[in-house]
Amino acid sequence: MRERLRAGVAIYNAGHYHAAHDAWEAHWLELERESDDERLLHGLIQFTAAVHHARNRNWEGCVGLAESALDYLEGLPADYREVDLAGVRRALSALASDPEIIERRPPPRIVLDGERPTLADLSSEEQAIAAPILADELGYAEEIVEGACEYAIADLEAGEEGSRFLALVADFLAEDDHRGIVYDRLRGHVERREAKERDVEGLF
Repeated sequence: MRERLRAGVAIYNAGHYHAAHDAWEAHWLELERESDDERLLHGLIQFTAAVHHARNRNWEGCVGLAESALDYLEGLPADYREVDLAGVRRALSALASDPEIIERRPPPRIVLDGERPTLADLSSEEQAIAAPILADELGYAEEIVEGACEYAIADLEAGEEGSRFLALVADFLAEDDHRGIVYDRLRGHVERREAKERDVEGLF
């Protein structure tokens, strides 16, 4: 829950409003219906969808989702799971009453743990959630980035903190201006690691 929550918040705060829900949806579907965690994730998913619709000038869709999100978040503590829900509720109320506000000011960032986490702030485990989502959102091969994340986590667990996969996955998330170059390097490293594994398997 914690890692997925942070990954989704960081994706949202980076301006990928529609993609943020992908960090939460699979876990949300596994939660007990109407539990506090389920209501939190359901509300956040609808919040990000409301922002997405507003940015696409679907005013009616935005208002409906904003109102529904407010219903899901109603009754949860203002800092549930360390999310600034008071701020989220204010943003939702503003969208519900005036969805065109999105054209006059940028969507507010989500505060978690008293900070506004960015993609550069994520742990390796959180990066492994966020990186494939961002790859899919931006048109990179998701399976390549997923493979790189699996190697990064495996290297971390093996004590290889200087792993190129760890560094490149972090750069893929953080380097907006050079993401394509980082992706090409990631792909090359993934293909070489896969080839090496096939060679080893061929020996037995």
